[in-house]
Amino acid sequence: METKIEKLDIPEGCNIILGQTHFIKTVEDIYEIMVSSVPGVKFGVALCESSGDCLIRVEGNDDHLKKVAETNALKVAAGHSFIVVMKDAFPINVLNAIKMCQEVCSIYCATANPVEVVIAQTEQGRGILGVIDGFSPKGVEKEEGIAWRKEILRKFGYKK
Repeated sequence: METKIEKLDIPEGCNIILGQTHFIKTVEDIYEIMVSSVPGVKFGVALCESSGDCLIRVEGNDDHLKKVAETNALKVAAGHSFIVVMKDAFPINVLNAIKMCQEVCSIYCATANPVEVVIAQTEQGRGILGVIDGFSPKGVEKEEGIAWRKEILRKFGYKK
């Protein structure tokens, strides 16, 4: 087995969701979840099919984000993995609906941070071992950090 690191492309102002599924139907189900969860969301979703033709299946409502999702899926190339690249919405707006999708097995990350995907490569194919989401902590928050956190959550409308 060989391990590899693949850096995902996350365009400015976008978020991604990286997960594992078990069925080709997921790409269409995630499309429906996205368009029905957040009015005006722009997104692309790509699914790495792991049997049959073993193609990358792509859906979405934004050609650029569909291409970004496709490119990221080609980098990861792990069976039954999927990636959603979204703009004008946050993962918190769709994550529970995606997790409740019958075919979704797990979510590796949902973020706008830089992401490195740790891949295992064998003769059979590739699998995701985990992700590196963002950077390591630089300390523990103090009063100023607490104030900033509370302010930004209220600015985004997640707290009153």
